[in-house]
Amino acid sequence: MSTTTPSRTAGGSSRRRRRGPRTWLAALPLLAFTGLCFGLPLGAIAFGAVTRTDPADGATRLTGEHLARSLQGPYLGSLIGSVQLSALTALLGGVLGVLIAQAVVTSRSSVLRNAALTASGVLANFGGVPLAFAFIATVGISGVVTQLADLTGLGWSLYSFTGLTVVYLYFLIPLMVLVIAPALEGIRPQWREAAQNNGANGRQFWRHVGLPVLAPSLLGGFVLLFGTAFAAHATAAALVGGSVPLVTLKIADALSGNVLTGQENVALALGLDMILIAGLVMAVYLPLQRRSARWLR
Repeated sequence: MSTTTPSRTAGGSSRRRRRGPRTWLAALPLLAFTGLCFGLPLGAIAFGAVTRTDPADGATRLTGEHLARSLQGPYLGSLIGSVQLSALTALLGGVLGVLIAQAVVTSRSSVLRNAALTASGVLANFGGVPLAFAFIATVGISGVVTQLADLTGLGWSLYSFTGLTVVYLYFLIPLMVLVIAPALEGIRPQWREAAQNNGANGRQFWRHVGLPVLAPSLLGGFVLLFGTAFAAHATAAALVGGSVPLVTLKIADALSGNVLTGQENVALALGLDMILIAGLVMAVYLPLQRRSARWLR
């Protein structure tokens, strides 16, 4: 046994070494596609954010002026507003989505399960101007529900931070249902039976077993919902315009010159700020996701 084990180990390691270059070659198309579709735009954004072209001689020089301006005044306010809106809608959408997904997963009706997942897949991709128009016609100032229930007298306004939060939840909750449902299905019945055999009730099971195992998946869903809300533009542009400070709206105004001309590089700096914020959120999520993968296999 002692003579065959090293040979097997050596053979296995040699086979792994031989498969290494082939694996990289097979991944080259994906790496090239990723570099073309993500690397080049990111490089262009970063280059424009830290450079300035002198109109006199046309020379391009490095500068931190655009990044500094993107973190001041109304631009900083738009970043904070986007983070606040994204965090709030991601938290609310995550909690409500988990509750709905748990009800769907534990349901004995396959028809209800399939209908809920299908509806979630449709609603999660329903956004932009059509979604804004649907809410305007329903709960806008002259909307049907607004007139019937006298929502204006109750202080309701669709064109506000609260109204935009409700609109975002319309597609974030179904998205959370789609994300967390497979993780909830990964909770094995044997774990619950083992907990019951050791005297644990349902609350103790979820506190000590279920939620720790699901925590990375829940955080991953929160990150996905945060990123979706953080990058949303068309719905907010059609619904609130500039009444709610959002970074995507500020970028659009800077690129189109609606407020000031020559602010294109500031818009690129705002885009770089968004990428850095998303990168920080992902840096927290990825280690926990690798940890949860060991439990849900």
